[in-house]
Order: sequence, then C-alpha cells, then structure tokens
Amino acid sequence: MNCSPLLLIGLLAAAATPTAFAAETPHGQALRAKALELITPLPDKMPGTENDTPDRVALGEKLFFEKKLSLNGSQSCNSCHAVDQGKGGVDNEATSPGAMGKRGGRNSPTVLNAGFHLAQFWDGRAATLEDQAKGPVLNPIEMAMPAPEVVIERLTGDPAYSAAFKKAFPGEAEPINYDNFAKAVAAFERTLITRDRFDDFLKGDDSALSDKEKAGLNEFLTIGCTTCHYGPLLGGNNYKKVGIVNLYENVSDKGRIEVTKEDYDELVFKVPSLRNIALTGPYFHDGQQATLPGTVQKMAWLQLGVDLKPEQAEQLVAFLNSLTDKPRGGAKKP
Repeated sequence: MNCSPLLLIGLLAAAATPTAFAAETPHGQALRAKALELITPLPDKMPGTENDTPDRVALGEKLFFEKKLSLNGSQSCNSCHAVDQGKGGVDNEATSPGAMGKRGGRNSPTVLNAGFHLAQFWDGRAATLEDQAKGPVLNPIEMAMPAPEVVIERLTGDPAYSAAFKKAFPGEAEPINYDNFAKAVAAFERTLITRDRFDDFLKGDDSALSDKEKAGLNEFLTIGCTTCHYGPLLGGNNYKKVGIVNLYENVSDKGRIEVTKEDYDELVFKVPSLRNIALTGPYFHDGQQATLPGTVQKMAWLQLGVDLKPEQAEQLVAFLNSLTDKPRGGAKKP
C-alpha cells in the first residue's frame, strides 16, 4: 500500500526537473482520452444500494440530522459532515468540536461520495459506511454516547422513530437496533453523489472546462498527481505516505500503522478524493493547510519533490475547481 522502491525512484527522477511545465495542452478529444486512461466519471449509484428502499433512505436522513444521538443533544452527524450548507460534506474546521467541547485529532473528511471509497476514516479502520456510522456516536470526544443501548433507548422513546424503523425494516420483531441505525444512515449516505463539470467534460462536453482548467488538467495528468489521485474519485482508493519525497512537519500522528501495526504503514493515510476539494478545506489529515493553492504547492513538494511555478499552481487550482458539485438543492434538515 505504501510507495514501492521503483515508484520512489520514478518520483525522484521526476523531481529532477521541478519547474518544468507540462507539454502544450491537448485539446478536446486528445485531452479527454489522456484523462480517461486514469480517471472515469462517477457512477450513478454507490455499491450496496440494492437494499436501500426509499423508507430506509428517509429514516437515514432523519437520523443523520438527529442531535439526540449525542450525549447532551448538541451534535448530529451533520455537525461535522454538513450536507445542507454548501460546505461539501464537512464543517470547514481543522479538527471538529465534539459534544463536550473537546476536539478530535484529525480533520473531518467529507461524507459526499464516501461510499465509493475503499474504506472509511483517514486510516481506513472502518470497512463500510455502516461500520463508520457506528463509531462517532460512541466516541467520547465526538458524540459521547456511553453505549449502543442508550442510543436505542432514546430512539425507542420517540413514536415517530418507532413508526419509521418499522417501515424501513418491515417484518423485524425489534426493528430499532444499533445495526439498523447504521444501515439506515448508510442508505442515506449512498445517495450523496456529487456531479460536476469535469465529468461533463469526460462524457464529451468540450465546453465544460475553460482553457485554464484544461491546462490545469493537463498539468495534473503530466507532473505526477495521478500517482495517488486516480480513478473516479481522483483518490479515495489507495493509501500513501504523507511526505514521500520531502518529510511533512507533523509526524506526531503515525497514521495507518495504528490500525495495521505494520512498520510500512507509518505516516500512511488514505489518499483523499479530490471531488469537491475546493469546498472542503482546511486540508490534510491534521487540517493544518488553510488554502487550496497552498495545499497544491505543499503536496507537489512533499509527494513529488516538485516546486511548482505560480502559473502551474494557478492552473492546477483552476482544474480542481471544476470538481465542485453542481448546485442541486442537496439534503435539507427534515
């Protein structure tokens, strides 16, 4: 999962010409074909939707906004992963405040498109959306509920939830349980698929991107960004060390090694998706990179050993802005 010796040699070789620009930008079909070798449009559905009925999705949406799932009634899933405020599925905080005022140790990743990821959380410790949904509710720093039984007690005491769980999980003797809570939340999250102009371009619309955005896409495809950011999400499908070529300053968070206990996973994190990246700052697992231009510069230096020229960075940022979700109303608080 980490960088192989051959890959590292290739990255170091690329770093030998750190200020070289990509070749002249191909146009239209040529650029599209180049992009489609490594990146594809987002699918219409996420994996696992076969059991997601409208009633289950509606219940999951209500639960996603439900503050009684936190100990003091102050936090919901949406508090850290806002899907109703144009924030791109995050709270735009470096680290998120929990129910009792304490902050977590990592930046809250976006919930949008999350079901397409190979795993959940920065370290991949949850295999599925269902597994992820169960964690924050019981985390003492996040929503701080003491036990699943307390969660179920609160939901059972609400007649509206009793009816909604029966509709969402028909035929079950006791439909309100912690597994079903997670299934419903995951069903709602599987509806949170973004749609952007870059996919329009990939599907054949040459006018979807400006000339500057196309130049940025060509840079992205040429200088090495796709070593980590490839596939439909432009990330979210692999793990990499932060600081492959140049060391990142923050080495206190050891990353995925805490999950796998394997030495090669030290300072390794899930590569974030770049979909909606212009909306989801601050950046990195520790939330210490405030701006997208600064993050682009930083990543090029850390991962590729490339010192970007200002025009290169501007073009790359322009391209990344084409990955912003189109206005679509989005989820609204029930």
